[in-house]
Amino acid sequence: MAEIKFEDALKRLEDIVDTLEKGELLLEKSLKIFEQGVRLSRLCNKMLDRAEKKVEILMRNEKGEMGVKPFEPDEE
Repeated sequence: MAEIKFEDALKRLEDIVDTLEKGELLLEKSLKIFEQGVRLSRLCNKMLDRAEKKVEILMRNEKGEMGVKPFEPDEE
């Protein structure tokens, strides 16, 4: 898949889900767009993972000075 913006990929994924939920497509066409949806889902997850790694939290240190700390999600 060529470079695609996250928002565009997510919108296309939503369209695919809507289309599949209607159940009006032939099996072959349904499988084809399902596969596209899986690829888009994986792409969106990769983009979100990259964005999460870039997120930083602005925090005050012991001296009251502002500093930057990498974002570390809670382990669940």
